[in-house]
Amino acid sequence: MGGEGCRIRLVEFDFDQKQERELPVDQVAVAVAAGRFVWIDVQAGADQAVRDALQQIGLISEAVIDEALSGEALTRHARYDDYLHVVVTGCRPSGARVELERVDIVIGERFLATIHRNPVLFLEAVRQDYHSDFLRFAKSPSFLVYELWDHLIENYLQVQQEMEERVEAMQRELAFGKVDDDVFARFSSLGSDLLHFRKVLLPARAVLTELSTRKSIFIGEATQGFLGNMVGTVEHLLQDLMVDRDILSESLSLYMSMVGHRTNRTMKRLTLVSVVFLPLTFLVGIYGMNFSNIPELNWEYGYLFFWVVTFLLVSVILVLMRRSKIF
Repeated sequence: MGGEGCRIRLVEFDFDQKQERELPVDQVAVAVAAGRFVWIDVQAGADQAVRDALQQIGLISEAVIDEALSGEALTRHARYDDYLHVVVTGCRPSGARVELERVDIVIGERFLATIHRNPVLFLEAVRQDYHSDFLRFAKSPSFLVYELWDHLIENYLQVQQEMEERVEAMQRELAFGKVDDDVFARFSSLGSDLLHFRKVLLPARAVLTELSTRKSIFIGEATQGFLGNMVGTVEHLLQDLMVDRDILSESLSLYMSMVGHRTNRTMKRLTLVSVVFLPLTFLVGIYGMNFSNIPELNWEYGYLFFWVVTFLLVSVILVLMRRSKIF
């Protein structure tokens, strides 16, 4: 339901009977007042349509609605008397780039609202999987909080795996020298993505730690234990991310060392040629001068003498360079 591009899905849960059903907007407040739990999922279209729908439900303040519709994709959380407001950032791989997807989660005692501008990858996974988990495991409304974070962490793991594959591909490319002029641009882009993803994970870890350790009527203690385990997963993700950055940096350093080594070998060969031909150039310069009184000019053996001197000079230079281990 909804209007002007706004889509709202309202689901009521009965944890005793293990039943769920969709509600119309005007029944949400009644269901919450009756002690039942409702999931409010809003895909925002026109701002005014979203405001009208959420104001009709009447569970979320105007300030939180404004924040949800105008804020940036940065993970954080805030506490209110009647609910928690948590902003999480999902990731959607798009070729060699990663698009950030903001989701505002409002966690109340009898409702949970998810507000987002566009379809969100990890929310789509939640909608596909939550039904079976609800029937088998759910005992309290906190199960939806667990489902959201579980699929969000899974989303992070997928992104990290794809970035790791990009790092390995770049490493192979650099190791075998199969590079082009764009290698530094691609290296910079990948390094920027790794750093940007780290900036997503760090606040996610802080918010998850806060939710798992600070007691609240909105999140059950059993769910907090599971959230605490997810903190360890995020820690491992951060460590793997730093390892990927180190591998990428070391691969580039190795490639630059290989390029420098090849350049040095080339310069060594050029230096050898220059050293050999420098005295020969000197001789040619002398005998190429247009002076009529050059002693060897009319000498019968002058040409042979020139080549003997040339051979001796080259031989002496090569022997000296060989002894000096220049080549």
